[in-house]
Amino acid sequence: MLKIFFSFFKIGLFTFGGGYAMIPLIHFYAVDKYKWIGEQEFIDVIAIAESTPGPIAINSATYIGYKTNGVKGSIAASIGVVLPSLMIIILISMFLMQFYNNEWVEYAFLGIRVGVSVLILNAAIRIFKKVEKNKLTYLLAIFGFFMAFFNVIPIVIIILIGGIVGVITNVLIHKKEVD
Repeated sequence: MLKIFFSFFKIGLFTFGGGYAMIPLIHFYAVDKYKWIGEQEFIDVIAIAESTPGPIAINSATYIGYKTNGVKGSIAASIGVVLPSLMIIILISMFLMQFYNNEWVEYAFLGIRVGVSVLILNAAIRIFKKVEKNKLTYLLAIFGFFMAFFNVIPIVIIILIGGIVGVITNVLIHKKEVD
């Protein structure tokens, strides 16, 4: 129980930028180091955590915690991943006005944004490499990327379109197998 709490505490403490930036560390602890879940299950967890309400980090922590230690594990993992952010937000809010217009602080946050962007891109590439690919997955990935990049339609709609296309495709494939 402590192992899952402290693993997710470290994830929450050392990843700046929120959910997507946490994916590589969640993968490291849950799949590589402790083998709480497998590679394919991790990809499924991230897909579900991203498409359900709430932050991706909490959703994935809750699932992985539940998988390892039931309800107590889900509570331990969820609190572990949230606690560092909560503590940091409290500290920042106490001292924010002193640093609000500080040029150096602004530069630091610009640098952190770049680092977070690289982490998110790395996680996306890593997951895409391990997903079963065909023409449809490439088409959906390209469609989703451009729709999100150019802010054509909201991310939620892109996720829903991907989910609907996946379900329809799966139903059609199973229908052909039955016939």
